[in-house]
Amino acid sequence: MPDSRAALFEQRPAELEVILPEAEHGFRWYEHDYPYALARWNHHPEFEIHLIRQGSGKLVAGDYIGAFGAGHVALIGPDLPHDWIGDLAPGEHLHGRDVVLQFDGAALLALGKTLPELGDLQHMFDLARRGLEFTGATALQAAELLEQIGPALGLKRLILFLQLLDTLIKAPALEVHALASTCYAPTLDARSSERINKAFDYLMSELTGDVRLSVIAQRLDMSEPGFSRFFKRITGHGFIDLMRKFRVQRACRLLLQTEMSVADICFEVGYANLSNFNRHFRIEMDQTPSEYRRETAMYLFTRNGDQALPFTKAH
Repeated sequence: MPDSRAALFEQRPAELEVILPEAEHGFRWYEHDYPYALARWNHHPEFEIHLIRQGSGKLVAGDYIGAFGAGHVALIGPDLPHDWIGDLAPGEHLHGRDVVLQFDGAALLALGKTLPELGDLQHMFDLARRGLEFTGATALQAAELLEQIGPALGLKRLILFLQLLDTLIKAPALEVHALASTCYAPTLDARSSERINKAFDYLMSELTGDVRLSVIAQRLDMSEPGFSRFFKRITGHGFIDLMRKFRVQRACRLLLQTEMSVADICFEVGYANLSNFNRHFRIEMDQTPSEYRRETAMYLFTRNGDQALPFTKAH
């Protein structure tokens, strides 16, 4: 049931979590300890399926607050503020407490034009905007699938993901519970949201060109230092650092999916010279672009135990 204590969170707008795309995968799976920097009152436009492996505490989702324990499974919809607040003894640290899977629901539904079977997801996605908690056999099966997805690759990983969604869709009525109230509307700072959306629109539209901090600061009628502090506070990332991360992730995808040379990819993702590209790539990936292409292609080939990927030439 909703609890008035959730109002404490509504007084502080949820922080935006920036979820970076991954070159090798269509959705993001990761595990983390608790406490953890990203385990906070936050929101994001992606859907999130969340498993608690151990520990207990309170889940806050919108205007809902309730207990959770080991085996807790929830589906959190786009921009629904949420936080799993653990009950910890002083100095206690839980290793691998959380398993998180985040995906772009709109992109998945868009595939329904060619894969009409995906239309079955629409109803559950609509309900998930309030947050959904799963219990009983559904939670057990979902937890098992979430664990299997972690080490899986390629089609096996995608199949397990679809099995997970199918499991949640087919949950009996007694094993699925909506969290936030039907009248809940998230308290997101409207002015900050508008500014951050404009910043992202500029960043993504100009990512392969000449991105300038001064330009977006001027568009938002802010000083450069003021915009830098604002962007870092809202997203947890510096604007220039995030631009580098997005460019490198785009480069990773091109390295794995095309035969373009490293030099061509360098210019394709917005760098003016190869040395700067190589330096930034090494900062993010701890290896050179050529090493990433060669080692990741070999790793995927070995793990798949099948045929080599179509584009694995080193350049």
